[in-house]
Amino acid sequence: MKAVLKIFLFSIMLAIGLQVQAQVHRSKIEYLDLYYQKAMENWNVPGMAIALVTKDSLLFAKGYGVIDIYTQQPVDAHTLFAVASNTKAFTSTALAMLVDQGKISWDDKVVKYLPYFELYDSYVSNTMTIRDLLTHRSGLKTFAGDLIWYGSNYSRKEIISKAKYLKPTYGFREQFGYSNIMYLTAGEIIPVVTGQSWDEFVYENILQPLGMNRSTLHVKELINRDNVAQPHTYVNGKLKAIPWLDWDNIGPAGSLISSANEMGTWLQMNLQKGIFNNDSLLSSARIFEMQSAQTINNVSMSSVKRFPSTHFKAYGLGWSLMDYMGYKIVSHNGGYDGMISQTLFIPEKNIGFVILTNSLSSLYYPLMYQTLDVLLGNPVEKDWSKEILELMKKGEEMTKKHLEELSASRVKNTKPSLDLPEYSGIYSCDLYDSVKVFEEKGKFYAQFMQSPDFIGEMKHWHYDTFTIDFQALPSLPQGFVTFKLNRAGKVDSMEIFVDNPDFDFTEFDFKKK
Repeated sequence: MKAVLKIFLFSIMLAIGLQVQAQVHRSKIEYLDLYYQKAMENWNVPGMAIALVTKDSLLFAKGYGVIDIYTQQPVDAHTLFAVASNTKAFTSTALAMLVDQGKISWDDKVVKYLPYFELYDSYVSNTMTIRDLLTHRSGLKTFAGDLIWYGSNYSRKEIISKAKYLKPTYGFREQFGYSNIMYLTAGEIIPVVTGQSWDEFVYENILQPLGMNRSTLHVKELINRDNVAQPHTYVNGKLKAIPWLDWDNIGPAGSLISSANEMGTWLQMNLQKGIFNNDSLLSSARIFEMQSAQTINNVSMSSVKRFPSTHFKAYGLGWSLMDYMGYKIVSHNGGYDGMISQTLFIPEKNIGFVILTNSLSSLYYPLMYQTLDVLLGNPVEKDWSKEILELMKKGEEMTKKHLEELSASRVKNTKPSLDLPEYSGIYSCDLYDSVKVFEEKGKFYAQFMQSPDFIGEMKHWHYDTFTIDFQALPSLPQGFVTFKLNRAGKVDSMEIFVDNPDFDFTEFDFKKK
């Protein structure tokens, strides 16, 4: 009788505890809901969608703002956004499934599956493993070679084949250097092993089992979807909707398009250590490996000042790792042209969230930390949105000052060394085949021959330097093209510089044919 009474009392106490926990969750969610709305308005982001999940339940899912500043259709939890580099964890998960099946090993050599794979050094080419591809330690700098694939008509194999012309910045396995091309290479191992394309394998083995039925890996399929967010960016200080750009050729590194609801399902599977709806997609051992530090990242002094509870940062297999307030944080972000996203989960707390936005904005960053603080019960009162927005505004002022200084550096009353027809012609390099420089209807242009949208009008700046504007790519600022003459006074080469964080045009060594 006493045992029955104890069980009864325990059941009541447990029920009360769960109710209190639920009430705490509701109060936190209500706070965050209001915070998200206000922050989005302060940052002038058109729309976003957010979902918070545990391993077995959806705590919160909501859309804010509009999918398009012109149509004003509201965002909801089912609205589709590009998640860009959040795709990388899907690629590593697909490969983890093959490890589970005994078809590959993380430490298999890449050339075993892709004999054409080649990098800057024969030792690196022959030693590089699947694990190396997934952990950003190739020796290449962050975003190396991204201009090969971005907006180009190069195939996946052609992009990988071009990588041998990229120059290393670090020693092999020496330092972190984020590489989309290495992830593309990892994804291309899948068809060799399975006979299915990366796209088919991910769809059949991950998206379908998770019920991610609205998600797609191809921009061209959006015509068959409704409720699709439009990318936005700022052009001359004004928000503007911009077209979707096809990322098929870099698919394994970033082509997934999904919603807050469906990305929440993906996080639930990861929180359940590979299980979803009682079905095991991959083993807990593989999940553990993917969420274990593989490449160590630097924690700077400035980072320590802002985040005193973060003692380590690392990259696993498709996931970024760090500690925050005593908990291990597993996350990734994604940057698409006109959209930024963030996924994150805390295994020990059994909770995760996704933030999707349809603007080229850093709003995801303060929202990530504000959400972490609330969920982890950080006693320090801090308004991350306000703090980071102020920093962003200071950065904009510095950029404005830099542009003013750049303008002041222009040497006036100069002219080109040669007549414009003498600069015209084909300029080529191994890394990116060719750029055509030509005159048309009194205007001067440079056209990247493998990338249709990379056509820019050039205007004389000073001496043999011209400005260049890529009108079809408004996210890129104005750049400069400098023509270099040989001793005979003829054009020998040209150098392109566009000051931006994503693409290094100076990787191209264009020589005139």
